[in-house]
Amino acid sequence: MAKDDFSVSFGIGLLGGIIGGIVAGVLLAPKSGAETRDDLAEALIEAKEKYTPKIIEAKNNTERAIDIIRCKLEQQFQKINSSIKARRMAKAKIIENGHYELN
Repeated sequence: MAKDDFSVSFGIGLLGGIIGGIVAGVLLAPKSGAETRDDLAEALIEAKEKYTPKIIEAKNNTERAIDIIRCKLEQQFQKINSSIKARRMAKAKIIENGHYELN
């Protein structure tokens, strides 16, 4: 699980770095405003086409991880809740039988 978290974080950082590099390169290029805007739009479209599947995959992996964590937390909550109920029942049974001692 930790390896998946690292992979997702690394992928997002890499994607941000690539996009930032493209934007900086286009904005700092010695071209007219219209040419720069066209180049920037083209670069963003290319990046979107290239990285959208990876972003969707990362999103799906994150959603699956959240679902697994949620399920595990619910199971732990149920175990704790059952344990508390069992202790209360045992204490009530002891009191009912008259074998309860005050500490």
